[in-house]
Parts: sequence; structure tokens; C-alpha cells
Amino acid sequence: MQKTTAISGRFEDSPITIRGVVDELVLIMILIAMIILFGALNKNFLSMNNMLNILRQISIYGIMAAGMTVVLLCGHIDISVGSVVAFSGVVTAYCVQAGTGMFTATVAAILVAMGIGLFNGLITVRFALPSMLVTLGTQQAVRGLGYVITNGRPVYGMPEWFGDLGGGYFLGIPRPVIILVAVAIVSIVYLKYTRFGRDIYAVGGNKEAARLCGIHSKRVIVSALVICAGCAGLSGAIWAARLTSGQPTVGMGYEMQVIAAAVIGGTSLNGGQGNIARSFLGALILGVLYNGLNLVGVSPYWQLVATGLIIILAIVLDSIRSLGGRS
Repeated sequence: MQKTTAISGRFEDSPITIRGVVDELVLIMILIAMIILFGALNKNFLSMNNMLNILRQISIYGIMAAGMTVVLLCGHIDISVGSVVAFSGVVTAYCVQAGTGMFTATVAAILVAMGIGLFNGLITVRFALPSMLVTLGTQQAVRGLGYVITNGRPVYGMPEWFGDLGGGYFLGIPRPVIILVAVAIVSIVYLKYTRFGRDIYAVGGNKEAARLCGIHSKRVIVSALVICAGCAGLSGAIWAARLTSGQPTVGMGYEMQVIAAAVIGGTSLNGGQGNIARSFLGALILGVLYNGLNLVGVSPYWQLVATGLIIILAIVLDSIRSLGGRS
């Protein structure tokens, strides 16, 4: 009882709250409005093929957004995920070249990625450093290591079945979308119904109160960064399969897309507020926006401008909400 009381001031989004339901309804209304708008501007937007294409496109970001949300809930951030995607894709390709199956190659990629996340976490908590600075260094180091082991060239020569994970279908649904749904279900259940999920909210909401309640904050932060990197590793394996090659150059800028999805979904950069479901909605909103702007012929340069302004707006709204929560 003592633990619940101590952290209840910030432990808002784990149980169902009125504000949480309102936030989700607002996101759904924005999504529907965008779909109606782009559908009116281009008749091809509402086609089934395009809808599946949008879902396939956001599956990479959505899986990564699940891990990033966990880290943000702890009050930290990981900007190395784009490099981890590239490196994991290279690991996947090399494993397949060595004769492993896709499952083994994917597991290897995830484990390598989790090792990078473990390094990030241990350095962050051991030296009490901002995770942004630690992962900034990791971002460059991992990207460089990917170039070193590939000599800066893609890893080609994959068997035909290699592309099934990223480009294949199951019962008419793209396989990456099925994986995204599975990750979503596991993540939502994990955060909402396990002790570790509650500890994540507690650490992000009030680290000192969490410590007084007996929560090992450093362990939680390290675990969060490991989970985030593991999700990036899975995305890297899927992306490599979709490209049918290991590309050391992919993933540049992915961290901003993933952070944007989480923040648009209402995950606070201050920690303690947000959930996985809304982060997936944020990823879907971004996916619909990019796809719709492409179909109506908007320049990619203006798309970058629009994305940046949306991120700024989401951060401002997050700041206003945080100030309102403290008043």
C-alpha cells in the first residue's frame, strides 16, 4: 500500500484514466480526419493495397516505438536506435550467409542489439551520465563498426526465402504487420500488468519516491535501454529481409521518427506518462501523413518541415500538460 501511495501522483497512465481515454480518442479523431482528407485528395489513398503498404511501412517504426516508449517512461532517451537497426540488419545478413535459418539469424541480431543496449545502460547508470550523450556516442560507434565489418558495402547474396520476413504475407497480411501486432500485445500487457512495468512508471515519475519504495532504479533504467535496443534489433532483421541485404547505411534519422511517434502519442519526455498503444497511434499518424503527402505530390523537403513542426507541437503540448499536472 505504501508503494502505491508514494508514486500515485505520477503513476497515471498504467491504469485506465479519463485523461488517457480522452487522449486516445483525440489521436483516433486526428487519424480519421487525416484519412478522410487524403482519401478526398487522392482516390488511390483508400485502396486496400495502399492501406497495407502504410501498415508495412510503419511496422519498423512501430516496433522501435515500443522500445523507445519504455525508455522515455523512465525519463531517458536512446538516439542510437537507427545505428542499431543498420548493424542488426548486417548481423542478420551475415548469419544467413553462414547457413543459419531466419529465426536463428533474427535471434542473433536481437541479442547483439541487446548487448549494445546493455552497454548503454551500464555506462549511463555507472557514471550517472545523461543517456542522450551516451547513446550519441554509441550511435557513431555502432554505425562506424557496421561500416568496418562490411567495408561500407551492402551484404548481398541472400537466399530467396530471406525476403519473406520483410516482404511476405500470411493470410493476406504483411508479416511485419503481424510481428508489430505481437510486439504491441506483449508490450502493452508487460507494462500494464507486471511489477516491472509499474516500476518503469515509478522511476520515470519520481525517482526518489521509487527509491524509497525499494525499487532498484538503476536496474530498471538498464533494462529499459536493453529492451529498446532489442526492439531496434528486431526491426533491423525485418528491414534487412525487406531489402534482401544487409545495408550499413540504413536507419539514419530513424531515432527522430521513433521519438516523434512516441511524443505524438503522448509519451512525456519528462518520464512517467504515456503508454505503448498511443505510441503506435503516433506511428500510424506519421505513416498516414508521409504516405498521403507523397500521393498528393508534396515535396519530400516539405515533408521534413511538416514532421519537424509536428514534433515541436507535440513537445509544446507535452510541456503544457506537465506544467498543468504540477499545478
